[in-house]
Amino acid sequence: MPSQHTLAALRAFVAERDWDHFHTPENLAKSIAIEASELLELYQWTGNPDQQKVEEELADVVTYCIHLANRLGVDLDDIVMAKLEKTQRKYPVEHNQGVISKQEPQ
Repeated sequence: MPSQHTLAALRAFVAERDWDHFHTPENLAKSIAIEASELLELYQWTGNPDQQKVEEELADVVTYCIHLANRLGVDLDDIVMAKLEKTQRKYPVEHNQGVISKQEPQ
């Protein structure tokens, strides 16, 4: 997850511009979706988009995710690991290794 240096830099960037009051969970969630769409657009007609543009759009998505986690007061490591554990139980290796369709155990 993001380093303390990255978190501090993002927080400082927002604070210096007095943008924190714009960073409501609703606005941040919208921004994540918008930036994710811009990332997806790079792949719209090609499987080999410009790498620099992909990295820039991915950075935008991740940045807004970090801002949302900060606003919600959640630790990204904690929520990602909790979700991974839940997903591992839902899709065990013995039912899902090497298959493209999601297969939940019966």
